[in-house]
Amino acid sequence: MRHKVDGRLFGRTANQRKALRRGLMVALFQHQRIETTVAKAKEIKKIAERVVTMGIRGDLHSKRLALSYVPNRAAISKLFSEIAPRFSGRPGGYLRIVHTRQRVNDRAQMAVLEFVDYEEVKEAGKEKPEQKEKQKPKKAEATKKQEKEEK
Repeated sequence: MRHKVDGRLFGRTANQRKALRRGLMVALFQHQRIETTVAKAKEIKKIAERVVTMGIRGDLHSKRLALSYVPNRAAISKLFSEIAPRFSGRPGGYLRIVHTRQRVNDRAQMAVLEFVDYEEVKEAGKEKPEQKEKQKPKKAEATKKQEKEEK
């Protein structure tokens, strides 16, 4: 029996588990929401919350430690510049697991792993494209005015 042995093995070798964790964390930091099995979500949540805490600290040492967990510079830069500042006043609990369904082929329990403020960020993201569209005609009008002045 595996008394007091922490972590899940997922029926994989150590290198495969490490790659799986890294891939899921990169996807989580890039998309801010992923769907995976409940067991994988629970395992990723533990590590990802530690990495987000490193992002809140924000110093060089924390960035290097975060890169040791997730060696993807784009994901870590997004974490340190966009994600971590949103949680600067929060003492933990950055992610939530929402049980969704059973997968069709093997009936595995599926869950969504997302940041707790995902809905707010998603709504704010919808508002920004509308503002950009409004700014584009103004630029076009400004160029037309300049053309008229030149004539």
